Amino acid sequence: MKKKLTILSIVVFAGIITFISCKPDPSFEPKVEVPLTFNVPQGWPQPVYSFGNNKLTREGFELGRKLFYDGRLSRDNTISCGTCHQQFSGFAQIDHPVSHGIDDLLGPRNSPALFNLNWHPSFMWDGGINHIENQPVAPIQNPVEMDETLENVLTKLRNDATYRSMFKAAFGDETINTQRMSWAFAQFMGMMVSADSKYDKYKRGEAGGSMTTQELAGYEVYKQKCASCHKEPLFTDFSFRNNGLSVTSVNDSGRAHITQLTDDLYKFKMPSLRNLKYTWPYMHDGRFNSLDQVLNHYTTGIVQSATLDPSLKAGIALSSQEKEDLLLFLNTLNDEAFTKNPLFAEPK
Repeated sequence: MKKKLTILSIVVFAGIITFISCKPDPSFEPKVEVPLTFNVPQGWPQPVYSFGNNKLTREGFELGRKLFYDGRLSRDNTISCGTCHQQFSGFAQIDHPVSHGIDDLLGPRNSPALFNLNWHPSFMWDGGINHIENQPVAPIQNPVEMDETLENVLTKLRNDATYRSMFKAAFGDETINTQRMSWAFAQFMGMMVSADSKYDKYKRGEAGGSMTTQELAGYEVYKQKCASCHKEPLFTDFSFRNNGLSVTSVNDSGRAHITQLTDDLYKFKMPSLRNLKYTWPYMHDGRFNSLDQVLNHYTTGIVQSATLDPSLKAGIALSSQEKEDLLLFLNTLNDEAFTKNPLFAEPK
């Protein structure tokens, strides 16, 4: 009897081993990654930048994401692009009127939100950068932002085995130079598309896009009184305009700083009206903390000057009801999914 039990135990044990060994080991299952693709949202114009000479790959994108969040691109290794462009605030810098850089130095302007960048013909509040691949160079070298030289940045990256491996995966070999760094940045930033707000779903006829009567009324107010500068679907025309702000002690000349033309004095790039819930404070110098303050400026606070945009000579007439409706419509332009998309989050 004892011998039979022993034999039975061996058979059962062998059966268990066979069953376990036949089960697939999840750690050996091949990981299939969906290729990264850039899609123009329905009804949108073609972008200015579409990766024509910079083939979009997951490896290039991941390299750009790592660079974006790496403080070693600054002089003291503490300030990254992500320091002043935080995902939860639409890649702006919440609660800071102007940018806070290295050594806690202050810049003269508010950190602009980063999204839908492939449609931008120029960058910065004054349009001083004319190509998305060149944009990251400016803050890296700016003495009150990251205050580092490109030579030092490249040295840091070349001395890092992980970066050498990532550059090889993205571009075929371990060569690390400014061109490849710029391409990687552009792949990451170019993919930062915000097009999934309630408004977007409404335009596409999707679930979650049902507008209330007041939101639709606000949409009409927008079309009558805001759309000439903040055009759908990007909610900006990328022009440079003097919107009647008083000149502060900083005396920021705006677009004129680049063109050296008096006709461009105090003109700044039109920001998008998307994601306003996350990107406060507002204006090029972050002087307004609320949208109520912004609307009050346009109704009663316009400062007359030689370069004031002609459409603002008499301000913008808005009744209390129109303001209320407009604010409700603007709220439909907030894309919460964009601010929480793990694709754009800091790599772990």
